[in-house]
Amino acid sequence: MSDLIRIKYYENAIEANRDKQILEESGIQSFIANEQLIQSDWLLSQAVGGIQLQVFEEEVEKAKQILEDYKENEEYSLEVEHTIPNPEFDFTCPRCGSNHIYQDEKPGGVFGVSWLFLGFPVKIPGNLYHCYYCGNEFKH
Repeated sequence: MSDLIRIKYYENAIEANRDKQILEESGIQSFIANEQLIQSDWLLSQAVGGIQLQVFEEEVEKAKQILEDYKENEEYSLEVEHTIPNPEFDFTCPRCGSNHIYQDEKPGGVFGVSWLFLGFPVKIPGNLYHCYYCGNEFKH
């Protein structure tokens, strides 16, 4: 019988269970140690080494590779998700390069002045933009 080897440590059970599910979908049996103990008293986390994901000895390398591939694919999918072409804007965020942006709809000073002098508001959109991906505010 093979020994169980710890391949990863976690601070919370959600991440541990996500990785356990990823391994199970790839056909690797895995186990989570200390989950119930730490959920009942989180102060014990340091003493017992956190929540641990364990696999059988002969599947350690394969499991590590699957989790690493998943992490890389997740980062790539986030990058792709936030660079969907937006026909409204032909530019990108200067910080992260995403074109998943929107224009600030707040009325500027012209709004109030036009109300005062013309008797009706004239909304002139500003040139302040926000990036959904990184939260950057920039002018274009």
